[in-house]
Amino acid sequence: MAIVLASLCYTYFIASKIPKGKLRLLSLIPIFFLFTILPLSLTTVLPTGITAFFITWLANFKLILFSFGLGPLSSDPPKSLPLFISIACFPIKIKQNDKYPSHQNTQKHINSSPILKAPPKLPLNFPTKVLLFALLVAAIDYKHVHPKIVLGSYCCLLYFLVDIVLGLCNAIVRATLGIELELPSDEPYFSTSLQDFWGRRWNLMVTNILRHTIYKPIRSISATVLANQQKQKWAPLPAVLVTFIVSGLMHELTFFYTTRVNPTWEVTCFFVLHGVCLVVELWVKNVLLARGCWLHWAVAGPLTIGFVLVTANWLFLPPLVRNGADIKAVEECKVVLKLLKDKMLWTLKSL
Repeated sequence: MAIVLASLCYTYFIASKIPKGKLRLLSLIPIFFLFTILPLSLTTVLPTGITAFFITWLANFKLILFSFGLGPLSSDPPKSLPLFISIACFPIKIKQNDKYPSHQNTQKHINSSPILKAPPKLPLNFPTKVLLFALLVAAIDYKHVHPKIVLGSYCCLLYFLVDIVLGLCNAIVRATLGIELELPSDEPYFSTSLQDFWGRRWNLMVTNILRHTIYKPIRSISATVLANQQKQKWAPLPAVLVTFIVSGLMHELTFFYTTRVNPTWEVTCFFVLHGVCLVVELWVKNVLLARGCWLHWAVAGPLTIGFVLVTANWLFLPPLVRNGADIKAVEECKVVLKLLKDKMLWTLKSL
């Protein structure tokens, strides 16, 4: 923690005074290196994974954007030091109504899609997610339950774990700094397409960072190469594919930190597969739009979630299960939940 704070103070007080561009990027190379090796000093699965996700991946990507005067760390006037550190360390996004539309506006966009119609809402509040997560952790039985069922429960656990961790980050920053933040996800279980799942619903903090660091630059290059106006409508497709490749590589790195086993590239294949399928989906949408066809959410939703679950069980989860990281992570969760339970019981008895 001290290394992270010292590094970000250096960035705030010294590197920020260097003109944006290559010189500022060079001045941050030692920080990139420190943030990259930081998870190697940890031994438990969950803290290692969270550190790799928050610091090695997201913080480094934010600092790359900051090098060029872009991203959430750059502003005029400059942000306060506590806010700068919070945005750098945590996967949070400040709510800006003028630039980032509300969910209602997003729903209008979904309703105008040639393949999507908006599903009903079933919001799960934070306490409900914590309760469901605790019940799932307690119910997992490696010895007497079929492995396929265990893998399926891991998909639910992963969703709740990511949402709970990001939700806690939001709550801490909101309580200490008094700012309104975007929600970390938006009911991904109601996704009606891969574009909807990855772009508008699941782990939106990662989506936002990848959009600015990878997708937009590659799309700009694609648009320049495809100078013909009729061809420019295909400019987003290479950008989508490259974004998924980068996401796959960063997940692969995170899995390496947690398992300390050489990559098998299954995780990268998972994201490449989804990138290719999303490119195909975008092409199909253009065809359906021309023909005025629609696919109801009651059909598109189960197809989308089914595809995500099947491919996750096939490619995403096996590297963790094969090396026992899943069991270690669940046992760590049980320890934390037991501590919380004991603390609550002690508090109730003292009343």
